[in-house]
Amino acid sequence: MVYHGFSPHSGISKKIHYQVKGLKENGHDVRLCYYDFAPNGHSCRFVDDQVIKDYGKGKLAGFRQRMDYGCILDYCLREKIEFIYARCFMNANPFLVRFFKQLKCAGIKAVTEIPTYPYDKEFTGSSDWNMKLDLWLDKHYRHKLYRQQNAVVTFSDAEEIFGQRTIRISNGVDFDSIPLHQPSTINHQSSELHLIGVAEVHFWHGFDRLIAGIGEYYKQGGKREVYFHIVGGVHPDYMHDLPQAPGFQTLIDKYGIADKIIFHGTLFGSELDEVFNQCQFAIGSLGRHRSGITVIKTLKNREYATRGIPFIYSEQDSDFDNQPYVLKAPADESPIDIQQIIDFVTHFQMPPNEIRKTVECLTWKKQMQCVIGQIKM
Repeated sequence: MVYHGFSPHSGISKKIHYQVKGLKENGHDVRLCYYDFAPNGHSCRFVDDQVIKDYGKGKLAGFRQRMDYGCILDYCLREKIEFIYARCFMNANPFLVRFFKQLKCAGIKAVTEIPTYPYDKEFTGSSDWNMKLDLWLDKHYRHKLYRQQNAVVTFSDAEEIFGQRTIRISNGVDFDSIPLHQPSTINHQSSELHLIGVAEVHFWHGFDRLIAGIGEYYKQGGKREVYFHIVGGVHPDYMHDLPQAPGFQTLIDKYGIADKIIFHGTLFGSELDEVFNQCQFAIGSLGRHRSGITVIKTLKNREYATRGIPFIYSEQDSDFDNQPYVLKAPADESPIDIQQIIDFVTHFQMPPNEIRKTVECLTWKKQMQCVIGQIKM
C-alpha cells in the first residue's frame, strides 16, 4: 500500500515493484494499492489496475483521498487480505490512524516501512506551507498511528521507532533488472576519470561536495581529466540559497569547471547503462549527516554493487563499510578528495562480477521473507 502513483523513471517506483515481486517469489498472493490519476483526470484509488474509488477532480478530490480509506478497508475485508505492507509518506493523520485501528480490529496485520529515519530534518528550510502542515500533522499523530500496527520496517539500526518495535532489513536488489557493469576499455586506457552519481537529487546526497572536490583538485594543480556525470532530474541551479549546502552552479562558476560537470537529466534502460559503462567509479550519498542520519542502508549503494562498480559514500552501512570496492568519505562538509579516488581507481582490480556476488544475500525475495518471518500470520 502506497499513498502516491508511479513513474517509470523513479527509483522509488521501481523499488516498490521489486518488493511486490519479492513477496510473490515467496509464494504470496500480492495486490498493489496506490493513489493516482485515471486517464480522464480523476483522482482515484487503485488496486493493481482496478479503480476501487473515484474521488473526482479538483482540490476537493485531493482532500477526500486523504480522509477516505473506507474503500481500502472494504476491499481488504471482501478479499480476505491478511497482511498490509505500507510505505511511509510522512502523512500520519487522524483518518489514517482510524483506518489502521479498523484493520487491527479486523485481525489484519500491518507494518509500515519508513525509508529514512529520522526524517524531520529533510524538511528543514522548506518554504512550502503544505509540507510544513503535513510535518506538523505527522509529528502529532505518528505515535498513535504506529501503535495500531505490528511493527515498523526500517533500514536503520533503531530497535524502536515512534514507540513501535522495528523489523530491521536492508534495501534489496533485483538482479533481473540491473545489468552488469561493462566499463569502456577506451576510458580505462586513457587518463580520463569519469564519475557517476544517480539519484532523485536532494541536499542530503551531497553531490556539491564532489563538485567542490573537483574544483579543489584543479585549483591545486591536478592534471588528470575528471568528469562528474549527474543522472537525475536536477538543474544546475539546484540548492541555490538553500541553508543546507551551496548550489551546484555557484560551485561550478567559482571553480570554472562547467565542462567537467555533466547533467544528463533522467535516464533509464540502455541510455543509463551507456553512461554507467563510460564511468569507472560511482558516487553514493555524501550528505546524510545534513538530515540527521548516521546509519542507513541506501538503495543506491546496493544498486551500484549489483552493477559491479566501486563507489563512495559517507554514512554508516554495515553491508558495505568493510568491502574492498568501497571508499568511505568523512561525514562532514569538506570537499571530497579527488586524488584519493584517482589513487583508488588506479589500483582497483576487482571485476564487476565479483562485486556483484557480494550482494547475492540482499535480494528483495530474502529481505521481504525476513519481514514476513517476523509477523505471525
